[in-house]
Amino acid sequence: MLFAFSAVQGLKVLSVIVEFVGSFMFAVHRRSNEVRSIYKTSYIEGDQHPICLRCRSHGSKVETQIFWVDDRVYALGGMGCDAAPQALVRVYDPARDHWQHFPPMLTPQYAASAFLKGNKIFVLGGRQGKLPVTAFEALDLETKSWTKYPSIPSRRAFASCAMSEKYFYSMGGLQQPGPHNFYSRPHFVNTVEEFDMEQGNWLKQSRSTRMREKRADFSVGHVGGRVIAAGGLGNQPVPLGSVEGFNPIKRKWESLPAMNSPRCSCASLQLNNMLFVIGGVAQGPSNAVEALCDRESI
Repeated sequence: MLFAFSAVQGLKVLSVIVEFVGSFMFAVHRRSNEVRSIYKTSYIEGDQHPICLRCRSHGSKVETQIFWVDDRVYALGGMGCDAAPQALVRVYDPARDHWQHFPPMLTPQYAASAFLKGNKIFVLGGRQGKLPVTAFEALDLETKSWTKYPSIPSRRAFASCAMSEKYFYSMGGLQQPGPHNFYSRPHFVNTVEEFDMEQGNWLKQSRSTRMREKRADFSVGHVGGRVIAAGGLGNQPVPLGSVEGFNPIKRKWESLPAMNSPRCSCASLQLNNMLFVIGGVAQGPSNAVEALCDRESI
């Protein structure tokens, strides 16, 4: 089931990160060369007038990964003012209005995917300039140390990553041409690669687990036991509105209700059994807010 919500006022931007903490939605504006503001709005009371919580990260970047953990904001990586990928890790304490430096990432990158599992933040992929990154590493919040994991098998730009209880997924994207590649230019793919957390390795790819549609720069989540892929860019001249879900029991992708507003480059987040898709790009910057609700869990 797909829900449409009122547009988020003041957040019609190309790049925004959102997170739920308690009964509030926080949005980090990162369109400029710095993580320059954090917005707070109540989604329960329907407050559509965000409160700006001023914070300024010294040396902060665009395309930075943001996490709220124990009332603190973690900012990982990003692009510097010279467009170079960064490995910086900074932690912001709103109560003290103070930034603290953590050990840097093992691989400088921006636009990566990051996930919180237990006491670790896992970081996958990203870019270094025009080159996709295949690095997979994790920050232990207790020991403040990084661990390197086996790299993503294939190199794809604008791929999307998701996490379930047992697996990490790297999906879709733009495949880069190579010496053994039939294509002479980048092309959209429906590749799905799975990392088994228990085995500690990437599983062998199968045609049956590929997505139904080739796409890149799309929203992902894990709802009702399914990995969700929504919107993005494909071989069509406009952004995609299609949505599909991977059924881990049947080991195949199934069509789900399409988005009302086809978009790419969206922010996405999960709340219980709902996947929110916020903002992004349609014909131009969008302030649309939709949520997929899966009432029938696998």
